[in-house]
Amino acid sequence: MFDHWLSPVSMGQFTDFAELSNQQWGKCLQVFHEEMPHLSGVKIALIGVGEAEADRVRRHLYTMSFPFSGLAVADLGNVRKTSTQFLIPLVKELLNSKILPIIIGNDDSIIEAQYLAYQSLKQLINLVAIDERVRYYTEADGPTGYLNQILENPRSHLFHLGVIGYQSHYTPPLVIDHLQQHHYECTRLGYARAHLEEIEPLVRDADLFCFNLASLRQSEAPGQAAPSPCGFFVEEACQISRYAGLSDKVTSAGFYGFRSQWDQRDQTAQVVAQLIWYFVDGVYHRKNDYPSSTDSLVEYIVDFRDQEYQITFWKSNKSGRWWMQVPVKTKRKHERHTLIPCSYQDYQLASQEELPQRLLDAYKRFM
Repeated sequence: MFDHWLSPVSMGQFTDFAELSNQQWGKCLQVFHEEMPHLSGVKIALIGVGEAEADRVRRHLYTMSFPFSGLAVADLGNVRKTSTQFLIPLVKELLNSKILPIIIGNDDSIIEAQYLAYQSLKQLINLVAIDERVRYYTEADGPTGYLNQILENPRSHLFHLGVIGYQSHYTPPLVIDHLQQHHYECTRLGYARAHLEEIEPLVRDADLFCFNLASLRQSEAPGQAAPSPCGFFVEEACQISRYAGLSDKVTSAGFYGFRSQWDQRDQTAQVVAQLIWYFVDGVYHRKNDYPSSTDSLVEYIVDFRDQEYQITFWKSNKSGRWWMQVPVKTKRKHERHTLIPCSYQDYQLASQEELPQRLLDAYKRFM
């Protein structure tokens, strides 16, 4: 079925493939190199968009350890065409098959295709992008970014958007104001680096996770079209990627912006391979918390005596993670968004009768 969209991996480029052990990725994957593998039971599928870049990443990913016993992962090769309309049905088919696609893309415009694949699911969805800029442009005759294509789509099913790691010197205040008016969350690079654990709830609430390599500093990932001196370190990026993998809600991931012609000693290819490794590590260690089940959640009720109302928090016995209930009556299509991820710090603020900003923003999205 997927042969129509994909071309096989050329195994001849991996000269040391035969020397890999049974504990390394290359020997643990179901790889499309001669014929499409049988995908029954497969949970994760790798897809390359840009053969040169995807194959560079594979060379390093295949040599990494694979301590994910029982997790079926397939490498489905590279797409035959890179157009948005060609990619949408491929990603959609994987989502419908309950297979989590991991896209290795050479351009951030592919994010639009990843997002549009969700349109037919007919449910409101959340998107989180790790990026150095908020790629939304307000000038009518100016450039456009992937967020223009998403936010200006009249049939968009976007419920919430989070942009993590943006740098103020690249992002006009009008753009931030525009997104905040819609109660979307934009987190500056400095805050995200200093409070990495506080961005975990935003990542956990995503349906699709998009990582633009532009969010990494040039010294970490030189293989980009326009690298900059500021950004995340690789260790921080891998932690964020693992946060996304751990989320029971995330059903697709994309790592974008790698340009092999500017890479030095395959440094950026190794970075992308590590980001994928930590994302998969997160998936492997998922706890099946909410929204899979509320059975393991413990309820905590905080009274605001001066205002005469309550906020309900939930804590997972499995993972120690927190959620809070948005106190609204809502339509059925909004129900999956009324229990929002939060941090222990949000619970502490509420215990001091101070409303967490995360709750206020979530409440406004229902208005």
